Amino acid sequence: MDKNIAKAALDYHSEGKPGKVDVHSSKKCDTEYALSLAYSPGVAAPCIEIARNPSDVYKYTTKGNLVAVISNGTAVLGLGNIGPLAAKPVMEGKGVLFKQFAGIDVFDIEMNAKNPDEFIAAVKALEPTFGGINLEDIAAPECFYIEEELKKSLTIPVFHDDQHGTAIISGAALLNACELTKRKLSKVKVVFNGAGAAAISCAKIFMKLGVQQKNIIMCDSQGVVYKGRTDGMNPYKSLFAVETKLRTLKEALEGADVFVGLSVANAVTPDMLKKMAAKPIVFAMANPDPEILPDDAKAARPDVIIATGRSDFPNQVNNVLGFPSIFRGALDTQATTINEEMKLAAVHALADLARQDVPDSVAAAYSNRHFHFGPDYIIPKPFDPRVLLNVAPAVAQAAMDSGVAQKPIEDFKAYREKLESLGSVSRGFVRSVINRIRTKAQSMKTDVPIIMFPEGQSTKVLKAVSSVVRERIIRPVLLGYPDVIREKIKELDLENLHEVPIVQPSIHKDYERYVKALYDQRKRRGVLFAEAERLMADPYYFAAMAVRLGDAHGSVSGAVNNYSNCVRPILQVIGTGRGQVAAGVNILLVQDRVLFFTDTTVNVNPTAEQLASVAVYVARVAQYFKIEPRIAMLSFTNFAAEFESPQKMREAARIVKERHPELIVDGEMQADTAVSPEIVRRIFPFCEIKNGANILVFPNLDASNISYKLVQQLGGGEILGPFLLGVRKPANVLQRTCTENDIVNTIALTALEAQAYTEM
Repeated sequence: MDKNIAKAALDYHSEGKPGKVDVHSSKKCDTEYALSLAYSPGVAAPCIEIARNPSDVYKYTTKGNLVAVISNGTAVLGLGNIGPLAAKPVMEGKGVLFKQFAGIDVFDIEMNAKNPDEFIAAVKALEPTFGGINLEDIAAPECFYIEEELKKSLTIPVFHDDQHGTAIISGAALLNACELTKRKLSKVKVVFNGAGAAAISCAKIFMKLGVQQKNIIMCDSQGVVYKGRTDGMNPYKSLFAVETKLRTLKEALEGADVFVGLSVANAVTPDMLKKMAAKPIVFAMANPDPEILPDDAKAARPDVIIATGRSDFPNQVNNVLGFPSIFRGALDTQATTINEEMKLAAVHALADLARQDVPDSVAAAYSNRHFHFGPDYIIPKPFDPRVLLNVAPAVAQAAMDSGVAQKPIEDFKAYREKLESLGSVSRGFVRSVINRIRTKAQSMKTDVPIIMFPEGQSTKVLKAVSSVVRERIIRPVLLGYPDVIREKIKELDLENLHEVPIVQPSIHKDYERYVKALYDQRKRRGVLFAEAERLMADPYYFAAMAVRLGDAHGSVSGAVNNYSNCVRPILQVIGTGRGQVAAGVNILLVQDRVLFFTDTTVNVNPTAEQLASVAVYVARVAQYFKIEPRIAMLSFTNFAAEFESPQKMREAARIVKERHPELIVDGEMQADTAVSPEIVRRIFPFCEIKNGANILVFPNLDASNISYKLVQQLGGGEILGPFLLGVRKPANVLQRTCTENDIVNTIALTALEAQAYTEM
C-alpha cells in the first residue's frame, strides 16, 4: 500500500472518536417523561404486544432495518487470515456503506469462531435481533457450508457478499460487455483464475445468465481444474472440473472470450492477452493490484474491454453496487431469504441502468467526468443514486414473484418515492412537489405549466429538462440557436427532447410584439425602440416577456450566467407585485424540519418595511406547503435592541404583527434562540415562538447569504434554491454552481409556483 494512503487511513480511523460508526437514538429521550416511554415503565407495552404477536417486532423495533455484518476474520480482503480483531475496521466500513447507500442500520459482529459449526450456532442464536445477516470475509470452502446451513434454518435473509456481491456486479458487466461486442452468452468461452468463493459464485451466476458450463475453465494456483485432478480439490471446485488436456492459465486463455480474475496481481501477461479472441473481455478483479493493469492490457489489445476492482480505473466491479440495494429490497418485503431470482433481478437492473443516460450529479462525484454506455462504462458508478431506485424495487418484485416475501409491496410507485427520500431529504420533498403538480393538473383538467429556459444550450440544463419531461410536470421551451441545441441534444442522446420547442428570439413570430411591449413599458425609462429590439433578441429578456404576457407560465435561468444578469430582466420586465419586494429565499431541509432563509440574494440592506413584506410573502409560501409559519426576525441580540440593526428587526416584527395578527412572529432574536424551543422555555418564556421558528429573516444580505452557504457546505441539512419571491409571475434564478439535481428541484418548484398563480 502507498505510504501516504496508509498514513491517511490510519489518521482517518483514529482521529476524534476512534472507528467509523456510532449509535444514535431515533427518538428523543431528553425529558423524564420521554425516559419513561423509552424505558421503564413504558417499554413494557411494546414487549407485551410482541409477546402476543411476534410479527409486531417489525412494528415496534429496529429489526426490520437492522443487518448484522458478521465475520470470523479468516479471509479479510487480500490480507488473509488476520483474525476477528483485525477484521473489525472492514466490518465497520461495511456498516457505513449500508447506511450511506441504502439507509440500513448495521451492527458489526466479529466472532472468535474458526470452527464452522460453532460459527453457525452463534449466528443462529442472533436471529431474533436482526432482519438480515451479511456474512463477510470468511475463508473458502467453509464459507459455502456456513451459508448453506444458515439458509436452511434461518427465516431471515443470509447473504455472503464475497461470493454473491462480486458475482452480481460482474454478471451485469458481462451482459453489457457481450452486448457491446455482439456476443451470445451461450457461445462465450470463459476462463477463471482463482477458484475461491467469489469465483465459484460468479461461475454459477454466469451459467444462470446463459453461459454453458462446458465453456467454463477454472484455474487455481495449481493450474486448470480438470477431471481426475486430486491435489487442492474440494467438492465446490469439483463441480467445475472439465475434461481437457489444458493444464495452465496460459494454455486456457488461448482463444478465450472472457477472463475473470479473482486471484493475484500480475497473473496475466500481455502475451497471454494477445492469444485471446477478438475484442476480449477481461475482468481483472484482484485487489489492490489486478491480474493485469488496464494500461498494459490496452497496449497489448486495444480492442479489450477491461474491468477491475479499483476506483481509479474505468469499470470498477464494486460490491457496494449490490449488497445495500439487495438488502433494502429484501428487508422491505420481509423476505425469508435472498434467492437466485432476487440475485438475477439485481444483475439485470444494474445492466439496464448502465445503458441509461448518466446525470451530472454522478459526474460531479467523479471530478466532472461524464459517462456514456460503452467499453469504459459497462456498469454504473457506486455514487449513482439511481442504483438504489433501480435495484431495490427489482429485488423486491423478485422476492414477491418467487414467494419469499412476507410483506408484499402494494404500490411500487410510492415505494420508489420512499427510496428517493432515503438518500436525500430534498429528493423526498421534491417528489411530493412533483406529485402535487400532477394531481392538480389532473383534478383541474388543465395542461401542466409552460416553462421557458433561456439557457437552452447548457448541457446541465438539457439533462435536467430531460429528467423533468419524463415526470410530465412541465412543457419546456428552450431558447437559443436551434441548430446548436439540436446538435447538443443529439450528442447527449436525450431522445425525449426531440419534440421540445426551440426558439431563437430574434426570428420568432412574437419577436416584434415583444419588442413593442418592452418599448411601451420602458420608453419613459430610457429605452429607445432600437434598444428594445436589441434586448428582446436576448433570451433572458425574451423569456421574461413571454412570462409577463402569459405566453409562458414561468422561467428558470442562472445555470451559466451571473445571478444579477439573470435577475435584471425579470425585475425590469415582469416586475414585482403590488406592495411586494423581490427577495431570494432558500429552503433548508434538515431531519424532519423545513426552514426558510430569507432574503439570501437580492436586497443588500433592506428596511424594516421591506423585511416585513418579505416575511409575509414567505409565510404564504409556507402555508401553501401546509406548514404553519413561525417567523423569527434575527439579530445579534435577544430582545435588547440598543443598536440600529436590532431595532430594525424589532420594527419589522411589529409591522408584521400589526398587519397580520394571525401570524406567529417575534424578534429581534439570536439564531439559536429562534430554532431552539429549549432556550425559549428556559430564558425567554414570553417569546411568541414556542416550537422553533421555521422562517428565518436576516437583517441584511451579508448575514443571510453567508449563513445559507455555510449551512450548505458544513451543515447536516440540504438546501433548495434560491427562489425569487415577490415578482408578478414565477421566474427563478439558479446559482452558477448549481448541479443538475439543483436545476430539477428549481424547475419542479417553479412549476408548482406557476400552478399556484393560476389559483389567484
